[in-house]
Amino acid sequence: MCDDHPHRDRPLRVGSLFSGYGGLDLAVEYATGGETIWFSEINDPSIRVFARHWPGIPNLGDISAVDWATVPPVDVLIGGFPCQDISTVGKSAGLAPGTRSGLWSHMAAAIDALQPKLVVIENVRGLLSAPAIRPAPEGATPDARNPDDATSEPATAVRNLEPDPWLLGDEPTRPLRAHGAVLGDLADLRRTARWIGLPASLAGAPHHRFRVFITAYRQGLVSGRLWPRTPHEAARP
Repeated sequence: MCDDHPHRDRPLRVGSLFSGYGGLDLAVEYATGGETIWFSEINDPSIRVFARHWPGIPNLGDISAVDWATVPPVDVLIGGFPCQDISTVGKSAGLAPGTRSGLWSHMAAAIDALQPKLVVIENVRGLLSAPAIRPAPEGATPDARNPDDATSEPATAVRNLEPDPWLLGDEPTRPLRAHGAVLGDLADLRRTARWIGLPASLAGAPHHRFRVFITAYRQGLVSGRLWPRTPHEAARP
């Protein structure tokens, strides 16, 4: 693995969820100089491939059965949660409790428990368009939202400018997308997130294979910068 970051006391510790064959791990290790210290995967062929390239790394197994209080902490948590229910070629069940893509909720629980400095998420283009349902927080009621108008009383005329139900507004039928649900969960976890969509052709592949990447870092971590400064940067005061 790449280890060209001499200005760190130790490599960043990387935890891998929904690991597959380890493609995202390779990219994150290369970009950060980190080392994957554990992974979570239940598919036997994928486990064999991963174990061959990361020998001796423990497999946490089924993410839904992990006790995160017993898991070694990491600096970077990565994962590409299942795409079957949000893919445009799937059944479009969406990101919701009980779906395979709904296993994202267990990654969110891991973020909450482990408090990594950086989170890296990868998924298919359908993340941007698939429907989603965010479970209501325990104890929440519909009356918990702020009942007041967003504008002051003298602005009644402004509020009534766009009464049509098809326009944007606080309408219960307005759809929530999977991407928005993930970003909403990250915001609830006090994470600042950025995302980008990239086709594989940008890396020289003879196909597009568009993927969405989300990075999220703890609020208060300056610029989300984790990897060491270059020698030129380190020379600055």
